[in-house]
Amino acid sequence: MGGSIGVLDRTSSVYIAGHTGLVGSALVRKFRAEGFTNLLLRSHNELDLTDRAATRDFILDTRPDVIIDAAARVGGIMANSRYPVDFLSENLQIQVNLLDAAVAARVPRLLFLGSSCIYPKFAPQPIREEALLTGPLEQTNDAYAIAKIAGIFQVQAVRRQYGLPWISAMPTNLYGPGDNFAKSSSHLLPGLIRRYEEAKVTGARSVTNWGTGTPRRELLHVDDMASACLFLLECFDSDSHVNIGTGVDHSIAEIAEMVAEIVGYAGETQWDTTKPDGTPRKLLDTSILRRAGWRPRITLRDGIEATVRWYRANLDAARQ
Repeated sequence: MGGSIGVLDRTSSVYIAGHTGLVGSALVRKFRAEGFTNLLLRSHNELDLTDRAATRDFILDTRPDVIIDAAARVGGIMANSRYPVDFLSENLQIQVNLLDAAVAARVPRLLFLGSSCIYPKFAPQPIREEALLTGPLEQTNDAYAIAKIAGIFQVQAVRRQYGLPWISAMPTNLYGPGDNFAKSSSHLLPGLIRRYEEAKVTGARSVTNWGTGTPRRELLHVDDMASACLFLLECFDSDSHVNIGTGVDHSIAEIAEMVAEIVGYAGETQWDTTKPDGTPRKLLDTSILRRAGWRPRITLRDGIEATVRWYRANLDAARQ
């Protein structure tokens, strides 16, 4: 890790790409709470980042002091398995267009956000940053992972070629308000919340989850992730990407049991073992970030309870 970058001026222009999504909306909440007064926000309808010319024009016109790339096509196992071309192509286009435009504008500070799925399927646990490219990827999300790995390397290339202090961060599994609860594309936790809540409402005797329930997952509340992002922009400078996580994981069965208890579902949980489990374990080594001075604050139970409350209060807004 290099020297401290320093506290960002709260009047700095900060472009948060993908600000309407789970990650982007948490970043907006965090930066506004911290007193930032010049956030550059554009919806997909206002700026399509797969449009290279429009992206370049926007960045050159606005010339942000900081860019956080939280824009991506994302989804769970089902969506990644069905649409690998879309996940690979769209994410590559978004990244290349945005980062190339940022180079052209010589944007001083940029944070590229990826995902823990960049690591090999059987990486030693907990996963250290240097595990990248040391083994084959999990096939159910390899297309998305390859796109994100390309983004990491583009950031490193910009550092070498232009000397700009850009950085990359790889969060673990995220959840929280504004998550995607859709049946076909949700990730683990919002999928469980929706399933158990619907079973409670309808009086279903059982809930069936994919896989065996034995894989272990680390879950980080998205507001903690946003806190880590601001910390990294102000305090971290390294050629290497850095992991963001809690350093604690649970089996999917344990997570499902906690969700069922929190929503108040008293029926039976069954497991469809004909469906894929995905990566057996994906716990990040977060020692670099911890040594730098950042730690998460939101416990898993508190975070799930808050997310369930948000889901119930926003059924119409939740992506279904």
